[in-house]
Amino acid sequence: MDPSLRLVPSGPSKVASIQDTANSFGLHDTLTYGPRSLAAEVKKSSSVKDRLENWEATQDNLKLNLQRNAYGLHAPVRMLMERQIVGHNPHMPAFRTSNIHLDILMGRDETLECADFMMPASELSQPLDIHAEMERKLRM
Repeated sequence: MDPSLRLVPSGPSKVASIQDTANSFGLHDTLTYGPRSLAAEVKKSSSVKDRLENWEATQDNLKLNLQRNAYGLHAPVRMLMERQIVGHNPHMPAFRTSNIHLDILMGRDETLECADFMMPASELSQPLDIHAEMERKLRM
């Protein structure tokens, strides 16, 4: 099956163990398999967790590939260009804004998430210091 038409994110890739990458002396073969990563060997993550983290990106990739197959290459390129254009937000950084244009292009305009109606208490208690926010924005 074409990996670009995947409905569900793929599971985690298998990390090779020391026994799999050992050379004739029983040591890790760095030239063939790259540097050894103890963090990758110790990491125990659930495949379900990895799939849920990549769910939205996989679904978006599927939609773009189906558009490409149905309408040609220009359709996903135009969609990505429109997302980039409306994703740019030149407004004041201290004010909370919603980007309904990007939500429509991403297909999230008909969904309701906690972030849509519940504002964190930290945002409610902070005074609007526009000057400090503008200075921080100019430094970036």
